[in-house]
Amino acid sequence: MKKLIASLLFLLCVSLFAQIRVGVLTGPSCIPAAHLLESVVSINDTDLTYESFANPNQLLPKMLKDEIDIAFLPPNVAAKVYNTSGGEILCAAVTGYGNLSIITNDQAVTGLEDLKGKTLNVAGAGATPEYMLRYILSKKGIKADSPEGITLDFSIPTQQLVPLLLSGKISYALLPEPFVSLAGLKNPDINVCCNIQNEYAKLEGKNAVYPLTVMVVSKKFAEENTSSLNKFLLEYKESLSWTLENPVEAGILCEELQLGLNKEIVTASIPKANYVYLPAKKAKKALEKLFTIFLQNDAGSIGGKLPDSAFYY
Repeated sequence: MKKLIASLLFLLCVSLFAQIRVGVLTGPSCIPAAHLLESVVSINDTDLTYESFANPNQLLPKMLKDEIDIAFLPPNVAAKVYNTSGGEILCAAVTGYGNLSIITNDQAVTGLEDLKGKTLNVAGAGATPEYMLRYILSKKGIKADSPEGITLDFSIPTQQLVPLLLSGKISYALLPEPFVSLAGLKNPDINVCCNIQNEYAKLEGKNAVYPLTVMVVSKKFAEENTSSLNKFLLEYKESLSWTLENPVEAGILCEELQLGLNKEIVTASIPKANYVYLPAKKAKKALEKLFTIFLQNDAGSIGGKLPDSAFYY
């Protein structure tokens, strides 16, 4: 009897203190999750909590120490952690496709060809912006980092690119949303001269996309809490739909939750940000194509190899 009572008390304590712990990165990737985090307090009678982080380097140690169960990361970071940790995290879904654009205040520039002989400031050295751009330039026969081609400059932090563009100190920048929308709100004369997703589709086929953000889950949590994870994924899909249908309210909510985003910028960027929900197994082809591009540029950026099939939840 004492053993039975002790077991029941243990199970009660576990149920009382069990949590689904979500890690979000302050910035655009957390926008579709904001409604879920604000409106859903529990899943399968388990409390849902979240913690925000400024960058993946702050988030990942907590996830690997079993302090975060579900998170949002760049695809290459997720692949690298999977390959170098013995499969401790899994890819649950793609939550964002490419939303990179080259913007300029030079009205004479309307495409990549017009940038020959110029310097392009790029947000994201050693990440998707750089390697996707290099892939497209190579396919189009445009040399990078040469006088007759386009000089790529990675020296300016992402946050500073829009102010410098607006002040005229730089003329061309490759940026993701919501920075592109921010520039347009500040100065309507800022022109999107090249949409990288569109350029990618021209090369790979009209339905081709490249992922920019993925949702990951710890392997332990996925194995021990499959029902709760699947319910969370459904809640996320509903949150995404609400966000796309209510951009004004989503902007207000992101600002209230202090997710590092101004409400007007969030509202303006949502229609352009390419937010999606695609289960990992269905996204495998697109992800492997992206990972192959990373391998061609820096194999270490994804842990030296393509993730095996167990990576895809």
